[in-house]
Amino acid sequence: MSEEFNEQENKTPQQLLMLVDRFEEMLLNNKHYFFDTDEFEDIIDYYFDKNNAKKALQAIDFAISQYPFSSVFFLRKAQILAATNQSQKALEILSYVESMEPSNTELFMTKGSIYSQMGLTEQAIENFKKAVENTEEIDEVYLAIAFEFENTAKFNDAIYYLKKAIRFNPENEAALYELAFCYELNGQSEESVKYYTNFIERHPYTITAWFNLGVAYNRLELYEKAIDAYDYAIAIQPDFASAYFNKANSLANLNQFDNAIEVYKETLKFEEPEAITYYYIGECYEKKEDYDRALVFYNKAIALNAQLADAWLGIGIVLDAKERTSEGIHYIKKAVELEKENAEYWHIYGELQQKMQFYEDAELSFKKVIELDPDNAEVWLDYANLLFEQENKNGSLEILAEGIKYHPQNAELQYRISACLMSIGQKQEALGFLQNALKLNYDLHNELFDYLPQLKENNSITDLIESYKK
Repeated sequence: MSEEFNEQENKTPQQLLMLVDRFEEMLLNNKHYFFDTDEFEDIIDYYFDKNNAKKALQAIDFAISQYPFSSVFFLRKAQILAATNQSQKALEILSYVESMEPSNTELFMTKGSIYSQMGLTEQAIENFKKAVENTEEIDEVYLAIAFEFENTAKFNDAIYYLKKAIRFNPENEAALYELAFCYELNGQSEESVKYYTNFIERHPYTITAWFNLGVAYNRLELYEKAIDAYDYAIAIQPDFASAYFNKANSLANLNQFDNAIEVYKETLKFEEPEAITYYYIGECYEKKEDYDRALVFYNKAIALNAQLADAWLGIGIVLDAKERTSEGIHYIKKAVELEKENAEYWHIYGELQQKMQFYEDAELSFKKVIELDPDNAEVWLDYANLLFEQENKNGSLEILAEGIKYHPQNAELQYRISACLMSIGQKQEALGFLQNALKLNYDLHNELFDYLPQLKENNSITDLIESYKK
């Protein structure tokens, strides 16, 4: 609705308030004062901006009574009705407007927006296409059509219309950003690189294009190229905070943590501090094993946003690394409480619980990981190990067997179940799993000895392993 309801540009706030006071005085005294069309528009906009739809509609009805052939007030009424979930009434009014002005672009844009709001994508697109015929802002109409296709996951169609919008207006930043987003959702990062590279050849000073090129390179894990693209964006606009932030992410992905920290800090010169920036700085310090500084920045992140679960998790991990697990586990618990469906959090929580010898709690956490993410092969190994350490070898076997159903090509699970079977004397079955494991990945055969070191003295086992050596 922001396009239809223009900002007050011609009147000072004091003049606007005087105008609104005069309108309300008219209502109070039950009289009819004269207002020109611009004044009515200002009054309507004032009430709409104040979220007072009732008064806005009242002003519109007075405007229509004075200017019954002005379509603008009927359009405003339809827009406000739509904004207050009265779509059918809005469409009835728009049908009347169409009979008055069948080529009114704003009419079709409004109808399209209402149909979009109702989830009627085809009707929305149909009306947006009608708007194309009589507008100078064709790129904005194409953008609206692209959004409709995007909302129904038809990304190829969305990309087609976004390209048309950009061809008409290469400076349409919203279209440039949205195109990058659609390429990402469509899994077409290579196409994104190709498009923005070609675009930059024609428009070398378009910051948005350089930025989106960097994003595409980053998704392809071409971090050096991503950094170059972000640097070009920064050269064009030295206060482009998002480019600094993304550049820092790429540096961190290259394990250049000192450089990443410096660039993250650059973002703080150009925008208000954000919790996520402090978090990433803390993560860089954590990876440098500078745990004290990591804690400082994780705590800064939480001070700005106490709901940032990653920061709570980070503190817990750092405290564990500092051999303060009994403190750290409380922070991990907080992270889990904030994101109850995060399998990774539950996994780390279970590992710390096991470390603290809270075995029953650890088992519950590992079960939760499996419930949320059975494709995580590591949790099957960790859960089985937890049971094995408690002498629950049958339970460990059951977990490993279940894990193999989900991960039949995972050699570690095969080595582990082989060792577990040998530990309870089921050698023949164990050898079958060992042979499977050796076929899958010979190089991991030490997994067997890590679990049961005494097997190194078993010649039949070592001979079997040696026979699979390439």
